[in-house]
Amino acid sequence: MSRRRQQTSWLQRRSRLIIAAIAAVGAIGTAYLTIVKLSGDAASCPTKSCDQVLSSPYAEVFGLPLTLFGFLGYASMGIMAIAPLLINPETQKDLRYKVETWTWLLLFLGATAMATFSGYLMYVLAFKLQAACPYCIASATFSLSMFLLTIFGRAWADKGQLVFSGLIVVVVTLVGTLGIYNHIENPPPPVVAEDGGQLGLPITTSSGESEIGLAKHLTSIGAKMYGAYWCPHCHDQKQLFGKQAVAELTYIECAPDGANSQTALCQEQSENVQGFPTWEINGQFYAGTQTLARLAELSGYQGPSNFQN
Repeated sequence: MSRRRQQTSWLQRRSRLIIAAIAAVGAIGTAYLTIVKLSGDAASCPTKSCDQVLSSPYAEVFGLPLTLFGFLGYASMGIMAIAPLLINPETQKDLRYKVETWTWLLLFLGATAMATFSGYLMYVLAFKLQAACPYCIASATFSLSMFLLTIFGRAWADKGQLVFSGLIVVVVTLVGTLGIYNHIENPPPPVVAEDGGQLGLPITTSSGESEIGLAKHLTSIGAKMYGAYWCPHCHDQKQLFGKQAVAELTYIECAPDGANSQTALCQEQSENVQGFPTWEINGQFYAGTQTLARLAELSGYQGPSNFQN
């Protein structure tokens, strides 16, 4: 018994607790970002590019916030890390041994998948979005740390099988990730304006009297919508108004290659416009996609409000 204890390093004795602690911090962070995303608020961030990253097409999977899946991943890792520790080794020795064995393998596979996916997101951050997001970098660091802990935090008997299993997970994760983001990496040809600027996806919904009335009211009071043609949430906002009403809005295109781009104006408002879309109404700024009822309330609209979209 004493020899076994001598061969067990402090890292191996504490690795599950460390993994659980990292997972807890990651779960809290991703839960916060998920709530921010769903509520349409701006995330508290030391850099101006957080909301740009969090509002990019890469921040959604199957129409849901990517951070929600991150939360589920961290929560699963935390549960698997502490599960055997909750079993009494004196009275349920065999059960604890089985749970330890299976959860170690699942922890390794889960950490491998998370580290692989985080690596892809770091590539997107550096080369696609070219923006710094402390939340994303921290999450990637957490994922890599848990991956290393699953390797060095246990004395694996069959390292060859571990490498083989890890490679399979890496390949499956990469193939799945590329498939999920295929519509972003290989998008349909965008609509181009007469001046050569990008218009983005076409608006497919029609406007009713209420939508057109609200759009005209917003324009009459000087309200503006800041956005970018590539922003999915901007497209969602336009879809709520419908094609006819959008033509009545004061829309500020912030993408340099967008149609009728007003990048200089967006840069002047960089303190207030940190993500897309952002609405400026009566001197106040509101980030995220807003319901038409909310826009009517914020702007003091008194016209027909039976919005159909």
